[in-house]
Amino acid sequence: MKKIIIAGLLLSACFVTAQETPKPKYELESQTVKATFYYDNGQVKQQGYYNKDGKLHGQWVAYNEDGTKQAIGEYVNGEKTGKWFFWTGSILNEVDYNDSRIADIKKWSKEAVVLNK
Repeated sequence: MKKIIIAGLLLSACFVTAQETPKPKYELESQTVKATFYYDNGQVKQQGYYNKDGKLHGQWVAYNEDGTKQAIGEYVNGEKTGKWFFWTGSILNEVDYNDSRIADIKKWSKEAVVLNK
């Protein structure tokens, strides 16, 4: 009976471990650290860089749980800067940042795009 209980505990421990969210992955690259965060299903959630001061720095990309791109943009010393792109369904939002403040927003729709041939 003891062996059955121990085997059951070991199997349940393996099952619980398999259900945990994958831990973030950090890789040192020259003067920055590349960080990758994951969803429970193992898909990449976010990927980007930190500088030596631990601030977001460089390109950051966010993904939906199905792996499609959700957002992409740049940080400089922890502040959003330049053009960021956010995808929601058939809409693409282009947001211009200046010192982490929104300077301009443009919306693009797949239905509204006209192709020149």
